[in-house]
Amino acid sequence: MKKCFLLVMFMLFAVVSHAQKGVISGKILDSEDNLPLPGAMVQLVGMNKYTVSDFNGRYEFLNVAVGSYTAKVTYIGYAFGTANVSVTDGGNTVSNFLLKASGTELKEVIVGDRLKGQAKALNQQKTNKNIGNIISSDQAGRFPDANVGDALKRVPGVTMQNDQGEARNIIIRGLAPSLNSVTLNGDRIPSAEGDNRNVQMDLIPSDMIATIEVNKTLTPDMDADAIGGSVNLVTRATPNGQRISATLASGYAPIREKATYTGGFVYGNRFVDNKLGVVLSGSYNNVNYGSDNIENEWTKDEFGNEYLQASEIREYLVQRIRRSASIALDYKFNDNNTIFANAIYNWRDDRENRYRVTYDDIDPIYDGTTITGFEGRVKRQSKGGVDNSRNQNTRLEDQRVQNYSLRGEHLINSKLDLNWSTNYAKAREYRPGERYIEYRQKGVGMIQDFSDHRFPLLITTDESIEDFKFDSVSENTDDTSESEFGAKVNIRIPFSIIPSEKGRLRTGLRLRMKEKSRNNIFYSYEATNGDLDLLSNVPQQFFDGVGFNPGEKYVAGTFASTAYLGRLDLNNASLFDKEADPSEYLTQNYNAKENIYAAYIRWDQDFNDKLSMVVGVRSETTHINYKGNRVLDEEELESEINTKNTYTNVMPSITLQYNATKALVLRTAATTALARPDYYALAPYLNNLAADKEISAGNPNLKATYAYNYDFMAENYFKSVGLISGGVFYKRLNDFIYTYSDNKFTTEKFDADFSGQLNPIPTGENWSFVQARNGDKVEVYGFEVAFQRQLDFFNSKFLRGFGIYVNYTYTDSKAKGITDEDGNERDNVSLPGTAPHMFNGSLSWEDKRFSARISANYTASYLDELGATDYQDSYYDKQFFLDANASYKLTKHVRIFAEANNLTNQPLRYYQGVVANTKQVEYYQARFNLGLKLDF
Repeated sequence: MKKCFLLVMFMLFAVVSHAQKGVISGKILDSEDNLPLPGAMVQLVGMNKYTVSDFNGRYEFLNVAVGSYTAKVTYIGYAFGTANVSVTDGGNTVSNFLLKASGTELKEVIVGDRLKGQAKALNQQKTNKNIGNIISSDQAGRFPDANVGDALKRVPGVTMQNDQGEARNIIIRGLAPSLNSVTLNGDRIPSAEGDNRNVQMDLIPSDMIATIEVNKTLTPDMDADAIGGSVNLVTRATPNGQRISATLASGYAPIREKATYTGGFVYGNRFVDNKLGVVLSGSYNNVNYGSDNIENEWTKDEFGNEYLQASEIREYLVQRIRRSASIALDYKFNDNNTIFANAIYNWRDDRENRYRVTYDDIDPIYDGTTITGFEGRVKRQSKGGVDNSRNQNTRLEDQRVQNYSLRGEHLINSKLDLNWSTNYAKAREYRPGERYIEYRQKGVGMIQDFSDHRFPLLITTDESIEDFKFDSVSENTDDTSESEFGAKVNIRIPFSIIPSEKGRLRTGLRLRMKEKSRNNIFYSYEATNGDLDLLSNVPQQFFDGVGFNPGEKYVAGTFASTAYLGRLDLNNASLFDKEADPSEYLTQNYNAKENIYAAYIRWDQDFNDKLSMVVGVRSETTHINYKGNRVLDEEELESEINTKNTYTNVMPSITLQYNATKALVLRTAATTALARPDYYALAPYLNNLAADKEISAGNPNLKATYAYNYDFMAENYFKSVGLISGGVFYKRLNDFIYTYSDNKFTTEKFDADFSGQLNPIPTGENWSFVQARNGDKVEVYGFEVAFQRQLDFFNSKFLRGFGIYVNYTYTDSKAKGITDEDGNERDNVSLPGTAPHMFNGSLSWEDKRFSARISANYTASYLDELGATDYQDSYYDKQFFLDANASYKLTKHVRIFAEANNLTNQPLRYYQGVVANTKQVEYYQARFNLGLKLDF
């Protein structure tokens, strides 16, 4: 890699020394709103010289011979534009284009805001050199999607895992969130999650993003840690004139009969003789809602009887407040030098109360081999927080993600341009003063009703509030943070092996310095008086089951009031004895440092006016330094473990593109990528919970997953703002990572795995053991098809207003090297997260004033988590969402809109082993929103 880089630097010196030609540059803008048009194709007529505008609408031709030319711009959904330009020796000729969204190419289709959004997305997708999908902010705005995650679930090959009814974790082509990356303007977003690298996609409002790029194949200049794909969120570019817009909305969440509130604004303008561009954006969203939940754990006895070994009823009350602010600046010193500065701050308060009744420690009562009844324990737990202005008697999850970047673009001469950037980003999840209070009754008789197997019911026969005794009250503070400093520099020079054809050589260096830490603390309390001894003695809250979505037969019952819990003066030594509980936090805490050094070479070469190639190689060297805790007997810190490692990955790739016609584009790619293990999976910790007979351990010897990817895609673009496409993909992942689980862990196995470091397992006992491990290999393959088009072929003006958007993806996988608790390799195991069927569809109608859309999203069930046996495997059940939205322009600048989400009341459901065995089902009900949008 070093030799290649030195070779490029030598070539660069040679080029710089003989710069004799000129440059053509400028911007491509919408003539109506003066906004940039990214993905525009700019060509010099009569020559095979072309370039593509970036997300700011900027384009640039290097190494153009002195003379006069005609430049032509083409853009799907817009009339083409032409201009005569003259190139001087060593000069930069600036030529801007204003394109009009009308003309004969559109066959009199009315181009409203939605079609403009689709046009921007399709043009970028068509002119990209890799395989992927684009969503513009205008296009996302036509769906009822409040956050980036909900917008992403419309993309072919993408499915989302939900949290409290909102799309959070992204799965691309069946590959789990840990195998994908999320970037902001090309820089990696750090994760606020404690265990992993996942970016919570429901944290960022969709109205703060201008474009969402889903890259399903990588080019050498892109970060390599994206096996499934890379999602790049592009913030708003500075405008070319004044822009003011604002949004005000309110809604209703029926599940808790609460109102919701939304607001947003954008202001942009240019100053200092148009040298300085500024755009300010802000967003606010306040939602009060919740969920109704039941959870089960199934088991079988030695006689084959199936029953519940644990069951829960949960009632959630949730408030989420999102605040987001951003600023983007650019300063144009001259036509050759521009610098950019971006900052975005996202802040979400997630307040939650949870009331949970748990039935566990369940023992069957037998008559021979037949179960006649059960006896077990009932626990009633209230979850809340300190009574103050921030927690408000709730569990407060304060999440903040901030990104700051400075970059420059410089045209050195007619044969060389250079760009650089630095960025700093930080994510933090802070949960202060989180409280739990729990009461228990033991020896309770139970009956299990399986008349509706999907909704089993556990009935107690002798439960009494007067018999619920105090078990515990606790307060914890959790603090997780991740930061990243990055820097990169890239250069680009003309280099073609065919003199008459376009060729470009790019090279660059990249630095990423990451640090992640988790520092939790947990205290338990004992009252010095008898005030807390019985549940019947404390203020209570009762849930009668009326309106409970899984069924009114589920009666959660009586709990200690969360207002009472929040007011407890736990740190008053005269009222409570306070004691730290290391078993709850010692092994959770860790520190991780990673430094990543990368270099790449990328060569773009056209062979003729139809066939082009992108080939190159990227090298990434990773240095890691991790610290974790070895804990003895659950609570004694025996030692701190420190591990260091260094490894290098070399990743070649090649992409070929063939423009069969002006509309038909064929792409094929052979690429490589990697996925680094989750932070906590690598942390060198060891935790033994003797009371529960459980052991969990980190695995600092985990290898990064390395993937070989093969893709083919055919796309045909319609002039009337549409597309039909189809493609196939195949991925082979070596050393993929899975969660190993063993319910028959013994002293012998422990000694074999840990060389006798600890020996907590009494002879003859079986414990459970969990650890992340490398499998052998996994193969993922499938195909995707998509169609979107305005129905412009009808004669009726009304019918021409309709548009169709549909896509379908099929994915399958086969995993090797996964062993069960007996050490035997499991057959016919798929990769967790591989949804076999994904479908999106929508029907829209639009004219100059009114637009409406109904949208459907379907994902088939798939394996979510591997258990010790196939009976204990966990599956994410199928989902079908139906959403609708409409808007009407009252004036040129004012629009009213209405939105409805989850009209099907689709629950989040997991099942264990077989589809009938409900592991979890959680309902959220629909949500409705009505608002006003102003745009000047």
